[in-house]
Amino acid sequence: MPGPDLKAGLQGRMETVVSEANVAPHVPKFSTPSMIQLMEQASMDSVVAHLLPGETTVGFEVNVRHLAPADIGDTIVASAQLTEVDRNRLTFRVEAHHGDRKIGEGTHRRAVIQTPT
Repeated sequence: MPGPDLKAGLQGRMETVVSEANVAPHVPKFSTPSMIQLMEQASMDSVVAHLLPGETTVGFEVNVRHLAPADIGDTIVASAQLTEVDRNRLTFRVEAHHGDRKIGEGTHRRAVIQTPT
């Protein structure tokens, strides 16, 4: 069961620069899987300091829309806000931006689990 510090309102942020490593294979634009990965990392970042020893989180649901493209060289910032804690299940509101332009939004859910020993 998650610790008492794990409460709605926690926020996380991750950023990356669009490069050959994170573009779609058929067009040189930031890929949807890369955007989702960045959103998941922002979600993890928001709670990692509030987990108990021996705990980690794993993703189990992603519901996002990729709203706009981003080009090689663009800086993408993903943010996550913890909106609900239900036992060991966490729900996040996630967004991705390039500057002032929102390029993705949605929700992501993670579960708090014990790390294998």
